[in-house]
Amino acid sequence: MGKSTGFLEYERKTGPETPAAERIRNFKEFHGRLSEEEQRLQGARCMECGVPFCQAGCMIAGMASGCPLHNLVPEVNDLVYQGNYEQAYVRLSKTHSFPEFTSRVCPALCEAACTCGLHAGPVSTKENEKAVIEYAYAHGLVKPDQPKVRTGKKVAVVGSGPAGLAAAQQLNRRGHSVTVFERSDRPGGLLRYGIPNMKLDKAVIDRRIAVMENSGIEFRCGVNVGKEITGEELLKEYDRVILACGASNPRNINVPGREAGGIYFAVDFLSRVTKQLLDTNFEQVPYELAKGKNVVVIGGGDTGNDCVGTAIRLGAASVVQLEMMPKPSEERLLSNPWPEWPKVLKTDYGQEEAIEVFGHDPRIYQTTVTEFLKNEEGNVCGAKVVSLTPEYDEAAKRVVMKPVSGSEKEIPADLVLIAAGFLGCEGYIPDSFGVECNARTNVNTAAGSFKTNVERVFSAGDMHRGQSLVVWAIAEGRAAAKEVDASMMGYTNL
Repeated sequence: MGKSTGFLEYERKTGPETPAAERIRNFKEFHGRLSEEEQRLQGARCMECGVPFCQAGCMIAGMASGCPLHNLVPEVNDLVYQGNYEQAYVRLSKTHSFPEFTSRVCPALCEAACTCGLHAGPVSTKENEKAVIEYAYAHGLVKPDQPKVRTGKKVAVVGSGPAGLAAAQQLNRRGHSVTVFERSDRPGGLLRYGIPNMKLDKAVIDRRIAVMENSGIEFRCGVNVGKEITGEELLKEYDRVILACGASNPRNINVPGREAGGIYFAVDFLSRVTKQLLDTNFEQVPYELAKGKNVVVIGGGDTGNDCVGTAIRLGAASVVQLEMMPKPSEERLLSNPWPEWPKVLKTDYGQEEAIEVFGHDPRIYQTTVTEFLKNEEGNVCGAKVVSLTPEYDEAAKRVVMKPVSGSEKEIPADLVLIAAGFLGCEGYIPDSFGVECNARTNVNTAAGSFKTNVERVFSAGDMHRGQSLVVWAIAEGRAAAKEVDASMMGYTNL
């Protein structure tokens, strides 16, 4: 695929980025694109490796290697090299519902498993994908997909995040009538309010939602299923229900002083910022949330990084990001060989911006909070932290992080953002349907299935598998749609 000697002739190149000092002045996307000719050369780098781990999507050492959607990566890259973007879009659409989302927010599992990346830079598959889908939109290739025949079956999808949208798209294509319920005021779920605009412009979501609406999918926003509509009521009206409500139950930090004002869960904070920007057409930025404040972000990962970047845009006086685990190695260890996911240090856009503004990396590793300090008004004004060290716990039979005696200290904190992950779905939704959850509070199903213990009720996405990536949510939504289709029709051609 590609040019047989392309990986030897052309080095990896990605689109330009707006410099950190400039991009922190607004909430616009800052990843630019290569010219069409330059992008074709990047497609040429896809080597005829024989075993395309990039599209395998298999689990190796407990981690995903390659794309969970099993995108036809070498074929798409080859079509980019040939300049045949229309066929590249057709090929990509066979396996992928929303390339415009993953090409912006996915950590690129495909590239981490690229054979070319074993000794040089991997093929820029993520940017090739973005070039294909943006070409498709610009040239009218992404069209409403109204089915020629309707089956008469009705499906309710609860949640309009990537899993719910993918399931709705597939079931509508099959001819079923699909209604998507969303408790927020706008569709998109995590894509809308969990990911900042500079990472995923919300106009990109609106563009896709418009195509889906014109394809016959109905969106009912501002409807909280489980509270305003019961599970019983939905099952009376619809033939099948898919629960795709996400893992929206955040993990708390239960230490003294947690009740202080100015302590927020990360997604609540990010949602509040995005909503005000959207409500005012980006004319009113909520600077009051962080301007002049010492911000402490608890937790790493993408959400923690998004909090860092957002706080900087809101004029924070300082930003500190606490991470419990040790600092990752800057190079692959022998214990982490290719094509495993590389467990190496990653400095993302938020940390890059913190380095630009404050002169140092905001992350403090092997550290956790033991107490929040309050001022006379009851608002947070500081945090007591302690260093941690990894030790093997005989009882637990694993390495745990334990406090280092005498390492306690206080740091200033006027705004605390908890980005410590999620515990699973919010209980009132499965309770309304009588759906069972497992010990991790994810919806319980048989392995490899999306069917719950309740007849005609299915689940997909983070609500089903736990907190994960957008690409996994899309894969789950598509797979759940296939199972739902088969359950109604006796067979499936999805």
